[in-house]
Amino acid sequence: MKLFNDMHIEIINPHIERGYIRHALFDFDGTVSLIREGWQGVMIPMMVEILLQTPHHQSEEELYAVVTDYVDRLTGKQTIYQMIQLCQEVRQRGGEPLDPLEYKWMYLDRLWKHIEGRVAGLKNGEIEPQEMMVPGAPAMITAMRARDVTCYLASGTDEPYVLDEAAALGLTPYFAGIYGALDDYKRYSKRMVIEGILNDNHLSGPELVTFGDGYVEIEDTKAAGGIAVGVASDEATRCGINEWKRRRLIQAGADIIVPDFREHEQLVAYLFDEGSKGQGIRDKG
Repeated sequence: MKLFNDMHIEIINPHIERGYIRHALFDFDGTVSLIREGWQGVMIPMMVEILLQTPHHQSEEELYAVVTDYVDRLTGKQTIYQMIQLCQEVRQRGGEPLDPLEYKWMYLDRLWKHIEGRVAGLKNGEIEPQEMMVPGAPAMITAMRARDVTCYLASGTDEPYVLDEAAALGLTPYFAGIYGALDDYKRYSKRMVIEGILNDNHLSGPELVTFGDGYVEIEDTKAAGGIAVGVASDEATRCGINEWKRRRLIQAGADIIVPDFREHEQLVAYLFDEGSKGQGIRDKG
């Protein structure tokens, strides 16, 4: 692994074909937006609460461990998949689950109470958009657009919420397409978005770069031959690397790891193989 001198850009795979990027896909939550920071603290307690009502449940502490494990494992996929897993967990403990969609809407109602002040603050001007975004994200998107790269936004969050929150952050004009989860979950996935971008624009792998903090978009991009930049953001502090994310993103096949986009100029220069700003890599340590 390599790092830029005195920077936080970690090169995992130095053999990517640079300089060919024409299209870029950005994940939303945790990669660009911080509006939903803390969502795990809403989802996990709700699921534990439901499982505690089943006939053959474990202790609350044990259930927290079980739920945290599968919520983490499914992070990056559409929310419905976590709810489908919850249904399986309820059945395993002798309960009769609700429809996964009912659990999803229950979660979204609780999450809204957690984030509604943030969304309202953005819309009425009390909160600056920069406060609710991963540092440097707007500049990174702008830099890609300045190089005639077509940008897209994709999320496992439901599409109406993604559209509303992207608009509240002032991001809508920067993206040629904004995609989110559908109630008919089989009609949408990040893999479908990636395949659509490649096929519709007749691209080869290195012409697409994906930026994401979840394993799903990283795995799907690498499977399609694209370049994958893992964003190991610490959403709570807005500073430094989240080591759990970093390990997971590397396991998923990320070519590059960054904590955020503060060093976007150097990152873009490296991706586009643009002279001195993209050079000066040294072995880590």
